[in-house]
Amino acid sequence: MSNQIKADVTVDARGAACPGPLMDLIGKVKTVESGTIIELLTEDTGSKNDVPAWAAKAGHELLDVIEEDGYWAIYVEKA
Repeated sequence: MSNQIKADVTVDARGAACPGPLMDLIGKVKTVESGTIIELLTEDTGSKNDVPAWAAKAGHELLDVIEEDGYWAIYVEKA
């Protein structure tokens, strides 16, 4: 986990195949207020590319993509 980014909410999508992690993230984004930092945990390698592309297109801020031991932690701040 990032020592510099404090997530407000975590979406643990480890074990889910594409497009599951991105869909889980989108679902959570719809339920939180602007400025909320969401941490997505995923083992799906496609997510490390799909989530940044979606965030840019949707207008949210990608804060970081961190490779952990066997999964990625992706941090997005809702616009």
